[in-house]
Formats: sequence, structure tokens, C-alpha cells
Amino acid sequence: MSQPLSDRILNMSTSATLAMAAKTRELKAEGKDIIGLSLGEPDFNTPDFIKDAAIQAINDNYNSYSPVDGYVELKEAVITKFKRDNNLTYTLPQIVVSTGAKQSLANIAAVMLNKGDEVILPCPYWVSYSDIVKLSEGVPVEVQTSIDTDFKMTAAQLEAAITPKTKMLWFSSPCNPSGSLYSQTELEALAEVLKKHPNIYVVSDEIYEHINYTGKSHASMASVDGMFNNTITVNGVSKAFAMTGWRIGYIGAPDWIARACNKMQGQVTSGANCIAQQAVITALNADPSVVKFMIDEFKVRRDLVLDLLSNIEGFNTNTPEGAFYVFPDISYFFGKTLRGKTIHNATDFSLYLLEEALVATVTGEAFGNPNCIRLSYAASQKEITEAIKRIKEAVS
Repeated sequence: MSQPLSDRILNMSTSATLAMAAKTRELKAEGKDIIGLSLGEPDFNTPDFIKDAAIQAINDNYNSYSPVDGYVELKEAVITKFKRDNNLTYTLPQIVVSTGAKQSLANIAAVMLNKGDEVILPCPYWVSYSDIVKLSEGVPVEVQTSIDTDFKMTAAQLEAAITPKTKMLWFSSPCNPSGSLYSQTELEALAEVLKKHPNIYVVSDEIYEHINYTGKSHASMASVDGMFNNTITVNGVSKAFAMTGWRIGYIGAPDWIARACNKMQGQVTSGANCIAQQAVITALNADPSVVKFMIDEFKVRRDLVLDLLSNIEGFNTNTPEGAFYVFPDISYFFGKTLRGKTIHNATDFSLYLLEEALVATVTGEAFGNPNCIRLSYAASQKEITEAIKRIKEAVS
């Protein structure tokens, strides 16, 4: 007898990154020495001053339901952060705090999309964008990029992808999985196209904002002339502050969109964790330089990964300018047989590395780019060196 599950859940993909993480834990439990380069999670501890704020919140008896859209004090800290770091001026009704940036994205899709609305997704895109769009009956429209353009969509590609059904554009900068970073000039070029289509709204996912190796200021789409009222800026504390499990994300948006997200969230989860919110007030009010030590270490690891991969035939890499991933093109291996296993695609290759090299990566197919795999360098230099040594041996 078939289970009476909804078409909605039956048609939904499982998150490839979380699935690989689960598989990694399973193999580790069997005693296998797996090196995990699959999960997008900083391997640093949350800074002590943030933990101290959480402890203080507990001692101050923060234990009641929080406001659906976040404590006023936290929303004020978000406003301060947007002004300080992005030169964006939001007001309290334009801010909604959620249980992670992923919930922020789900809220946006639910309140903005009707059946058949098209959402442009430059490939590669973060693994959950496509299914979040589909869950709200939107239609993902993938725009292919390549390593030759640093995995960034051009204005011409954007223009070509727009149809009368186009409702939104979603992208991340710095990008997960490629580490690509759109400059102010590149965003302005995209904006010139978008301003000809005032009914298109942009989701600018800036969760990796502070993990930037260029030495230049982060560029936000909402700061581009004429784009503020058509842009929803999504951010959070998971990556830069090593607070993945604290589950706090937020948006800055036109007030009518923020009100709709607040309404949606009120029926789904209500307000985010009260203790975590109090800790995030402290995090956002701090100068971003407090986490520079993490960024510096990530840059060292990036350079290490690129150097080691450059010695493996078949790995074609560019130089990521942000986040903590490399996204090599490994299509060289397609059609080849390694240790008796034929590699047909990136999924085969990723599974091969897990089984033969005991290294967990993620297939690029999950991100809309079937020629690549994603390696996270949120791991120690020792682990990275050993992992890539194993990969080299497995493909030689």
C-alpha cells in the first residue's frame, strides 16, 4: 500500500549537503576515517563575548515567546548593521528576524510567488533555492555560468532569461557554492537590466558577506541606485560569527514585503529563539573586525586548497573571492574508469571520492552545475592536506 504523502513532499529533493553530512556521520559511526569537506559550517567556536550574552539572557530570565518579527532591540541592531556595513537605511517595520536565513528565504517565496511565477537562478546557486521556489509553486529558471566567468551571470544573460512570467531573481554574493563575489560595477550592470522591468524583485543573499578576501567593501544590490525598493536583503550570523546552530537570520525589505513575511511566520513558527536573539544583538553591535581572525584563517586555507588541487590533473579551479568553498570543474573525469568504477557525472565522482578516498564532498548537480563538485575548507589545514592527498591518490 502506498503512503498517502503529498505530491509536494514527494517531488521535493533532499538537501544534498545535509544528505552527504548524514552519510558521512553514518560511515564515521562504522569506524571509517572520513574527512568531511561537505558541510558549510565554520569549524570555529562561537566567540566568547557572544556566548556570555546568551548566558546573561538566561540569567535575566528570557524564556517567553518572542515577538514574531524579532525583539525591537535586535531589529535596531540589524538596522545599525545594515547602515554601518552596507550603507542601507531600513526602519523597524522593514526588518524581520527568522529562525535562520533559510526560513527567511522560505518566507519570501511563500509571500511573493504564485503558481507559474518564474524565478531566475544564476547557476551555481545555493542548494535549497530551487526547492524553496518549487514549494511555493514557482518555476526555477536556471542561467548557466562557467568557471571562465568566475561563475557569475552577465547582464546579457539576465536580459535573455527574463520573460513575461519572471517575478524574481535570487542570488548569493559571496556565492555558495562557488565563492564568487559580485562587484559594485557588476551589480550595477545587472541593475540596469532590472530597472527596465520594475515588476521583478531581487533576493540578495549576503550570508557570507564578511568572508571576503578582496580587501574591498562588500557590495549590496539594495545599495545600487534605483534598486532599494525592489530588493530583499537576506543575511544572518551563521557563517561570519560561527553561529550555525543558533539559527538566527533576518531580512531588510520594503515594508509591505516585511509585513507579509511577518504574517506568514506568525502561522508557521512565530518568533525565533529568545536566548539566541539576545546573543545576536551583541554580535551585530560588535565591530566586524572581531571575527577577522576567522577570515584570515579561511584565506590561508583557500590558498592551501588551490595550491594542492593545482597538482591534480583534471581539477580545473578558479580563485574564489569569498565564502569558504572551492568549486572545481571535474568534467575531465567523465567517461573515465577509476578503480573499476566508471564516472558518468559529478554525482558519480563525489560518491567515488567518498568510497575510495574517504573524503566527503558535494556534487555540483545539487547546485545546478553538473560539471563541478564543492569542497568546503571549513576544516583544519591538516585535514585539508590529508583529504587532498587522498583525492590525488584516488584519481591518479
